[in-house]
Amino acid sequence: MVTFKMWITLLIYICLLITKDLFLCSKLKYMEKKIGNYLIEIEQDNNPESPRNWDNLGTMVCFHRRYSLGDKHEYKSDDYNNYHVMKNSLIKEHDICVILPLYLYDHSGITMNTTGFSCGWDSGQVGWIFVSKKKVREEYSVKRINKKLKERITQYLIGEVKTYDQYLTGDVYGYKISKISRCNLGHEHHEELDSCWGFYGEDECLMEAESMVEFYRQPKQLELDFVS
Repeated sequence: MVTFKMWITLLIYICLLITKDLFLCSKLKYMEKKIGNYLIEIEQDNNPESPRNWDNLGTMVCFHRRYSLGDKHEYKSDDYNNYHVMKNSLIKEHDICVILPLYLYDHSGITMNTTGFSCGWDSGQVGWIFVSKKKVREEYSVKRINKKLKERITQYLIGEVKTYDQYLTGDVYGYKISKISRCNLGHEHHEELDSCWGFYGEDECLMEAESMVEFYRQPKQLELDFVS
């Protein structure tokens, strides 16, 4: 039998889900910029490709009860007493060049870094990102890995985590470019000319869109330059 208390609990749960959806919708970003008779619309990409599907240098091994994070792997968290034990095992197994911890902060969205967060209640370590010495030698065509190269690799892995964090936090955008015209009745019409998605960072997206507008503003000159 469904009790009054159960109905109240269900109602509260539904309200929380609705509130969460409204919060996520409110986070979606949008901006416009006009250049002459062209309109640029920058929108948040709500279905971006994970950068972990790219050809990455590092391997990202994560464990979490609710989220599927990092790269696909066959490791099991039950095989390790803690992350320190796991680190030692990975170093022995892969002859690792660089290995960095991965921390997740989970509060109204998730964000990741390699240094940790001040709030211990909603954050903690979720895995490691690493690269083997063998892969470094292959990628950089070197036999010896010196200190300078190791520091360079460390920064590269940090960069991979920052890019993945942009994916997790929704810092991925797309643009649409339209040409604005007016008919005899004075009504404004928009003809969509181009669109592109998957830019990591709003500034990068806007810069690319602006360069495309310049292309459309000078088509004849560009054609002449190409022919000549």
